[in-house]
Amino acid sequence: MGKTLIFIGLAIAAVGLAVSAGLPLGRLPGDFVFRRGPVTFYFPLTTAVLLSVLLTVVMALLRR
Repeated sequence: MGKTLIFIGLAIAAVGLAVSAGLPLGRLPGDFVFRRGPVTFYFPLTTAVLLSVLLTVVMALLRR
């Protein structure tokens, strides 16, 4: 359990560094933004799919 928590912490730190370096995570093509007057609806479809694939690969590697 301890190794998993360390790995998750390092992964979160890596994502934070990538976003700080200018990676447009959350503003990828396929992320939908609808603005109507004072209301904004944001649906990060591509970002969600990308994170899902990455987490699936990481979890598959951790199970071995």
